[in-house]
Amino acid sequence: MTRVTGMLDTYDAVLFDCDGVLVDSERITNTVLREMLHELGWELSAEDCFRLFVGRSVRDESPMITERTGFTVTAEWIAAFRARRNVALTRDLLAIPGAVAAVRAIDRLTGGQLACASGADRAKIELQLTKVGLADAFAGKIFSGMETPRTKPAPDVYLAAAAALGVDPARAAVVEDTPTGVRAGVAAGATVFGYCPPDSPAHQPPQVMLDAGATHTFGDMAELPALLATAQPANRALRAIDR
Repeated sequence: MTRVTGMLDTYDAVLFDCDGVLVDSERITNTVLREMLHELGWELSAEDCFRLFVGRSVRDESPMITERTGFTVTAEWIAAFRARRNVALTRDLLAIPGAVAAVRAIDRLTGGQLACASGADRAKIELQLTKVGLADAFAGKIFSGMETPRTKPAPDVYLAAAAALGVDPARAAVVEDTPTGVRAGVAAGATVFGYCPPDSPAHQPPQVMLDAGATHTFGDMAELPALLATAQPANRALRAIDR
């Protein structure tokens, strides 16, 4: 795609995570998960549920669920979780404050060179983007870690998004809100911006994100377009990735 002259010069593309970055979904999803884990006999607090599961897929954490409950997680149980989750998301989901305006601004700044690269299943990503009015901004540019050989913290979903946009990952900016996602962006060779809104139990403090490899952190989505226009890329050569 031809870039628009005089627009965003620091990065050739901006790759967004979805949950916790574009949509305020973590509380909703974790409430459903916590209820289902309680039904299996695992009584855990909301804080512990966030700590153990935010940024990770339930499928990948199934051995931990089995260890704590004795229940073997099946495809049917995962499907039931997703169905209950989707009902709650359809009813209650809101955009992260300022995210819709930020995406629209960045879409203009990049000449459409943006993508949504999430570790979630595609149905969830599409449901959420539609719910908050961003489906058109990411049409044809949605990437699910469940459709790549490895999901986050492996870099596969970000590498797939960069390849589809025709950009070098080292010239891409990644917007993330979890250490797992930060590590995925770093492993892809991108410059990672960590979203760290203050006083949010579903998000990490800036130092945690910096320790995971984020180059920049910010606390308000309204800051992101200007930050992308001025914050320099990380001095990092694109890493060789084991396939």
